[in-house]
Amino acid sequence: MGGASVAHSPGKLILSGEHSVLYGAPALAMALAQYTEVRFVPQGPGAGLRTAFENLSSGVNYPLQLLHKLKSSLDDRFDQFKRGELKVQEILTHPDDLAVYTLASLLQDQDGSTGTSVAGIGAVGHLPHPGQLSSRSSIPIGAGLGSSAAVVAAVTVLFETLLNRHKTLEDRYERVRFCERLKHGKAGPIDAAAVVRGGLVHVGGAGLSVPTVDPSHGLAEGDGWYWVLHGRPDSSTGECVAHVRAHHGSDTALWRAFGTCTDGLAQALSDGSDVRDLLRENHSLLEHIGVVPEPAQDFTRAVSALGGAAKVCGAGSVQGSGGGAILVRLSDSEAMESLMQDHPDKAWSKLRMATTGASAGPAPQMSATIKGQTV
Repeated sequence: MGGASVAHSPGKLILSGEHSVLYGAPALAMALAQYTEVRFVPQGPGAGLRTAFENLSSGVNYPLQLLHKLKSSLDDRFDQFKRGELKVQEILTHPDDLAVYTLASLLQDQDGSTGTSVAGIGAVGHLPHPGQLSSRSSIPIGAGLGSSAAVVAAVTVLFETLLNRHKTLEDRYERVRFCERLKHGKAGPIDAAAVVRGGLVHVGGAGLSVPTVDPSHGLAEGDGWYWVLHGRPDSSTGECVAHVRAHHGSDTALWRAFGTCTDGLAQALSDGSDVRDLLRENHSLLEHIGVVPEPAQDFTRAVSALGGAAKVCGAGSVQGSGGGAILVRLSDSEAMESLMQDHPDKAWSKLRMATTGASAGPAPQMSATIKGQTV
């Protein structure tokens, strides 16, 4: 395999439709120009596969001849989860398993006889050389910014390249969705589409589309756009979904309102229109369904008072004070700096759209500045 090989993937941010997509409404997301980069360095015989994933673990040794057994074991654990015998967070037994499972799935040829597996790109016996699989990342972990989807997408591209068996975007997208199910229990289309395709991604009744973004918005440069991590949510995504379903699940008018807002935001980004009223409306709907903690509400009101707009992006929380990721549209950069001085414990950065998805080669902008307290 020669020397070191590298691939990278952007993160993602859901702009609208976080909860409403579960009720048939559209969703809109963008690839985030915060990147995970993975690297494979071949080593001598007998070394196995050694992981070294930044911010995840101290590393694990995986015997190459047992990769297919790891995959089978995790598939079995996923089946246990589906039967209600395991919690979703218990499917993966080690943080590094998701990336190694991705490799194992790529190596496994499927003959269609074993259910839901996606066809691989090689035979089980055709294993890669021993070596170290490592990563570095500028995507905060556990913040709803697509860190796990980015790892899967980057590992997929890396070993497609090493094995010289390149896949179409659609096949890659299906691969990421298939592997991501181990992390979240069920992997929707939006995360995988964003990290694989890049740019803006819209999922609706007509399927998946990639709308254009008018350059006047400055989204590719992060001009007047920011993300803020407003504390880790105390509620899991599942708890938030259950709460919303119990209180608003049958409110079809509400979900239509979410859908209208999502489609309006996609149109405004495409034609260059002002998005602030749409962002405020979207956030108001999220407050209505009870997933925006009071401190996050206060923060969005402070942004509006400065002439901007802000909204929670992600599941939010139905308890505690942490609201997760918040999108901010504020053209006055000095006002943003001043506002964030009042929140020194919050990590934040310019929000830049990645125009391309997971690709071979080093990641761009790995030195992107994250201010405040990192997570």
